[in-house]
Amino acid sequence: MDLAFVESPVQLLNVLEWAHAPAPAAAPAQPGPDAARGAVVRGGDLTVVVLSPTDPMSRGQLRRMAELARDEGIAVRWQEARGGVHAVVRTVRALGPLLRRAERIVIGDPFSRYVQLLLTLVGTRRLTVVDDGTATMEFVAQLARGERLVRWHRRGRRGPRELLLAPVSAAARRRLDPCGGREVELFTAMPVEEEAPEGVTVAPNRFRWTRSRFGPPLLTRGADLVGTSLVETGVVGPGPYLEAVAMLARTHGAHRYFAHRREGADKLHRLAAATGLEIVRPDLPLELIARRGPVARTVLSFPSTVVHTLPLALAGTGVTVAVCDIAPEWLRDTASPRARGFLAGVTGTARHVHRLSAPA
Repeated sequence: MDLAFVESPVQLLNVLEWAHAPAPAAAPAQPGPDAARGAVVRGGDLTVVVLSPTDPMSRGQLRRMAELARDEGIAVRWQEARGGVHAVVRTVRALGPLLRRAERIVIGDPFSRYVQLLLTLVGTRRLTVVDDGTATMEFVAQLARGERLVRWHRRGRRGPRELLLAPVSAAARRRLDPCGGREVELFTAMPVEEEAPEGVTVAPNRFRWTRSRFGPPLLTRGADLVGTSLVETGVVGPGPYLEAVAMLARTHGAHRYFAHRREGADKLHRLAAATGLEIVRPDLPLELIARRGPVARTVLSFPSTVVHTLPLALAGTGVTVAVCDIAPEWLRDTASPRARGFLAGVTGTARHVHRLSAPA
């Protein structure tokens, strides 16, 4: 049995993509008669455990993604995993039988303390990591350098919580190291092939399932703008971000703003009032929303996951994805020293996108 742990809608989408992608050559697929219609081709049964977050936006998108997964014949288990130590203990006890039976573990966020804890409780030596956004790029780089796992926007910080959980993180880090007979696979849409350490199998995510199930979309004039959580993570100041969005909207004739699920209502209200943009709260990951349509002929984004994933999901539709650089003066004083270089790397490695200078 394959067992997947997901904490976000994008992770669940990429588990679906993994389940429907051709198996690597080292593990030949057993497709069966339904393979031509998009049935799971990797063989074996898959159970997805949703470690439910607390914010309503993420929960709503995860509910919709869970419905899509069940429609594909995948078992989905919703686990109310948050709420302190007691919730963690209840979750571990409830998942005990699944953890013992699992032949492969699939995870979407190797930086998650929750997932790291669960990794220490499984005995399987077969592990797959699917994308949870651009964090995959930092994960691969840290794995190759033998470093501890730290999110890029938290680099340089090590508070009491991090020190307390350091033993768990170290144990999980060893589980993710492809040595001692462990089989580690990375299923990704990110450009990490050259950085992947020896022993890690890199399988490309081409969004085949998304393209087979949705679209092609109806195209509209003007531009759509994709929101980001860079303000919420403390990387970019709210003032410069609002000004940048307003300038992009004026310059490119943007009409809609697709909000990131972590963006707050107050921030979005200010954006709407200042720019006149229609704020859209997607009920599914943007790759699916854009593929279903309607979508503008130009999609504008700041450095984020979508500059890598949307060109794949929208391949052949005529949509242009453009990425706007982050100006150094937009960064907050409290931003991680790693922030500027990481964001530049996200933009610089994006394929099939147009690059835009930061608005003056």
